[in-house]
Amino acid sequence: MKKTSILLACFALFIGFSQNKTALKVLESPEFHDEVKSGEVLSMHTSESGLIGVVRNSRDHLLFDIFNESLGRIKNVQIETDRNENYCGNLSFDNIIKIFTVFSPSRKERILYCHEFNINDGSHKKTELFKAEAEKNQPIFSGSNKRQTGFAMSPNGAYFVVSTDDIKKNSNSYTVRVYNTKDLSLVYTKKYQENIEKFYEPNDLSIDDKANVYALGKLFLEGRSQKRGGKANYYFVLNKLTALTYKTTKVEFSNNLHISSLIITNRENKIRLIGFYSEENVRGIKGALFFNVDSDNMTISQSKSFNLPESVYKDLYTETKADRKKDDELSNFYVDYVIKDNLGNTYILAEEFFVTYVYVSNGMGGGYTQAVYHYNTVLVLKLNPNGDLEWGRSIFKRDKFPSYNAFLKDGELHVILNSGKNLTDKEDGRVKVSKGWFESTSLYDIVYNSNGDVIYNKIQDNKNNTYYLPFYGIFSDERFITISSGVEKKQFLILE
Repeated sequence: MKKTSILLACFALFIGFSQNKTALKVLESPEFHDEVKSGEVLSMHTSESGLIGVVRNSRDHLLFDIFNESLGRIKNVQIETDRNENYCGNLSFDNIIKIFTVFSPSRKERILYCHEFNINDGSHKKTELFKAEAEKNQPIFSGSNKRQTGFAMSPNGAYFVVSTDDIKKNSNSYTVRVYNTKDLSLVYTKKYQENIEKFYEPNDLSIDDKANVYALGKLFLEGRSQKRGGKANYYFVLNKLTALTYKTTKVEFSNNLHISSLIITNRENKIRLIGFYSEENVRGIKGALFFNVDSDNMTISQSKSFNLPESVYKDLYTETKADRKKDDELSNFYVDYVIKDNLGNTYILAEEFFVTYVYVSNGMGGGYTQAVYHYNTVLVLKLNPNGDLEWGRSIFKRDKFPSYNAFLKDGELHVILNSGKNLTDKEDGRVKVSKGWFESTSLYDIVYNSNGDVIYNKIQDNKNNTYYLPFYGIFSDERFITISSGVEKKQFLILE
């Protein structure tokens, strides 16, 4: 990484913070402009040589930019897309960003493309991976799960897997296709969870360095309802697929408790399942748990489980209410980050996520139903090297968009997010991290030390400044980089 003196010559320092000022060095890049209006950021990735690649969406194009370490743009590529070609996923490794799109030339035909962007030389290649037939205009990637469940890459980057839904009128099945990452050749294809009676909902996907695929999901007992008769109407199953074999096993916790959400982690090709359990209902959160998986024999052992600590509730409620609420359950939490430090401690961050629907009138006697996404409270848990809970905290926030990111630096956990201009300090010591109706916003760095003590640091007031999107950021070479919102001009924020 370049020396600080060089960076200071290329960036302007932010000044004039209120409340606590972040201890991180805060810099921003020069603005850059696009010839076409850009939409969302699809992927950001750092190459082995330190170059940064960014892929964004626009109405008719994929925009690919390359930036040097000083975040000066050195290449801009505009790739025209077809009218009915839509983004569906992304994967990155070494110097390549892979963007997957589905082209729908007709109501029944689907074509999956892989766009490969080389960060080092700026080249682009578009490859057709496969064609599929859809029934009654059905998507091949479905569901509103918070995680990307259709694509995964092996830890060594040698393989990636694509999992598609093959739902027909009277049957339910799924297909995985494993590809060689280097030349995009098909390694094998395998169907799983073919069933005419029970519905399966994908929840997570993983692949190891030997091209073994692990697909985690809910298998419903009757129909597709989450609960029936006041009890969970599903159980989790873990599927293992290879070129020659297919095995599935039920993930069980307790007769009196059930698993409300679960994800796969794959570190050093060791499979572990991490999630939350409930005593009351399918969306409730009583505590956290994780399972170790013997991937050779497909046996699962419960390793640890624990209730949410009282400190989580004290961050959310008044002290009196927290004492009353500590036996209640939270709801709708899904793991976003599992971060391990060099001492063997593990930090788990999960966000409350759910979808509601509102009716929008068009003023002419009609209207339509619109989905509203809720990205709310964040849980922060720390496990010691033995897997025991050391502490737990929570961040009381409300948002309609993916809004936060997290990384470890110098033994401290940083949570970066936008909130109201001034965090609300309650009389009981709580801090409310959310925005009022007419309040402007600010960007914050919420820092936890190894003991779970928290400091709320302001990075900037967003009014009259560039508005940045922490969710799309990347942490590499001990610095966090994220990109701004905006349609015609963009800018980078750097925290180091």
